[in-house]
Amino acid sequence: MAIQYLIDENMPSLYREQLLRHLPNLIIHTVGDSGVPPRGTLDPEIIVWCEKNGFLLITKNRRSMPFHLADHLSTGHHLPGILVLRRQADVGQVIADLVLIAEAADDDEYLDRISYVPLA
Repeated sequence: MAIQYLIDENMPSLYREQLLRHLPNLIIHTVGDSGVPPRGTLDPEIIVWCEKNGFLLITKNRRSMPFHLADHLSTGHHLPGILVLRRQADVGQVIADLVLIAEAADDDEYLDRISYVPLA
């Protein structure tokens, strides 16, 4: 399975637009799109959806996401991964790293963990 992204609803649409500009065939959705969790869905439910559908979650939620992931994993579940934007992250570098992840990452490279972007 190829890398596919679900973007948290609180992220600017610029991220999706730029990712699709660089990778037009990338499967990427934003919370609230048709066929994905609706706006206002609680984070634990979004994590379950990502697990069932094989999506990496992109979010700015640094505060509670580690706890939600720990709770999810403690019940025996797994998750393709969570990519959290660093504070003061440069949009261009974030996009470049998300493109790199989509093009080069193994399907399970981010399994059950939180990674921060930009990567370096």
